[in-house]
Amino acid sequence: MDLTTLAAMPPWDWPTDTKDVLLGALRNEGADEADRCLAAELAGDLVVMDDEILDALLAVVSASDESETLRGKAAISLGPALEQADLEGFGDPDDLVISESAFRRAVQSLRKLYLDTALPADVRRCILEASVRAPQDWHADAIRTAFASDDPAWKLSAVFSTRWVGGFEDQILESLTSENEDIGYEAVHAAGRWTIDAAWRHVAGLITGGTASKDLLLAAIEAAANIRPDEAGAILVGLTEADDEDIVAAADEAMAGLPGDDEFEFDDEERT
Repeated sequence: MDLTTLAAMPPWDWPTDTKDVLLGALRNEGADEADRCLAAELAGDLVVMDDEILDALLAVVSASDESETLRGKAAISLGPALEQADLEGFGDPDDLVISESAFRRAVQSLRKLYLDTALPADVRRCILEASVRAPQDWHADAIRTAFASDDPAWKLSAVFSTRWVGGFEDQILESLTSENEDIGYEAVHAAGRWTIDAAWRHVAGLITGGTASKDLLLAAIEAAANIRPDEAGAILVGLTEADDEDIVAAADEAMAGLPGDDEFEFDDEERT
């Protein structure tokens, strides 16, 4: 099966030879660049991830003769497996996506690569964004340095990284009002992740103001339910009748876990 067909399918429907297809593309330096980049993206799905896939991605990230784009995509695809391993641990072999030895190998290799300032900046940024999903001691200093950069791309990576690494409330609050919407979007997610109460006014304003982009609104919906669950229902309930089904679904999901959510329950027939 070709990679384009795989990309159009939900991962749970991928055929049994998907891993071999992805490894073949990742390891074939003569293959089409676009195909290899797509293979790197797909390989990050936990449905196919294992030690062999991890090592193939890590080899691409480490290869100085590969393109910056491919190396960056391979790095980012390591993130979900690192996060899953960091959260779940290695106690139950039946639940493992990657082994503990593979996890340690990836964590150490990514740190070493990131500290090599001769690497292309975009590759280093992707390494930071992937590796923070299993936070290590060195990440705080890396985030501070990235946040202090005049380069908006580095600042974006820094704010993204604060979702996983704590201790950056001031930087998150500062980033909420950034003129760069991507930075603001990541700051909203981070504020929700760490339930930063001082972000409530801004987040609530995104929901009620009517001018936020769809992506920013979706991020605010999730964040609001985390930051002030006792107050979020009152501003989210109106979105359950929005014209956009993604917004309705996000509001419904956010409200489902709120305390006293029965107050806002209604029958599906009331929406029609």
